[in-house]
Amino acid sequence: MEGRLFTFLGELVGHAQVPHIGAHLILTAIIVMLIARAAVSKLQIVPTGTQNVIEAYLQGVVAMGKDSMGEKNAKKFMPLIATLGLIIFVANMMGIIPGFESVTGNINFTLSLAIMVFFYYNYLGFKENGAGKYLGHMMGPVPALAPLMFPIEVISHVSRIISLSFRLFGSIKGDDMFLMVLLMLVPWIAPLPGFFFLFAFGILQAFIFMMLTYVYISGSVMMAEEEH
Repeated sequence: MEGRLFTFLGELVGHAQVPHIGAHLILTAIIVMLIARAAVSKLQIVPTGTQNVIEAYLQGVVAMGKDSMGEKNAKKFMPLIATLGLIIFVANMMGIIPGFESVTGNINFTLSLAIMVFFYYNYLGFKENGAGKYLGHMMGPVPALAPLMFPIEVISHVSRIISLSFRLFGSIKGDDMFLMVLLMLVPWIAPLPGFFFLFAFGILQAFIFMMLTYVYISGSVMMAEEEH
């Protein structure tokens, strides 16, 4: 097992990192698609069951972004933010279940998400504002300070990749270690309060990633509206 903990999927595909994490990523994607399918399979005017839960979730995502970019833009980018949040949430919850592992506890996955967000919000910045205005915004309000401000802004933007990826990875990896120690030290019933703590913390980490993504996108697309 190469020093890895037992997982059901690991027994099927092996405990080498790539197939092991890949199998859990595929399972995470399947669960997310099943949830989405269940939500739209029998649409009703008065939502019930999974449709009711997902509609409430989507309304919460829009409300989350309304303060930073307005309701119109929040709805525009809601599909991306909601998808990220659902994937991260399902992955985080999977790590709580003994015999499974969270892909968000792997730096390669969280780094991939962070890089995707980084390139996407910068793409929107160039598209909405033009290269000259978007890069000029990074040079500060005083031209004389541009040689100083521009490198600082570039470093600040690149550091967001590290911030997004390592915050999520470190938190979930720490949760996995906490759960492992908890299950080794006490019987199965006693750790229930710990499971509740991990559940709440998994929700919090998904919320933070979604909120920061909204903020980064807002900063890149709202420059044109700031002038008005």
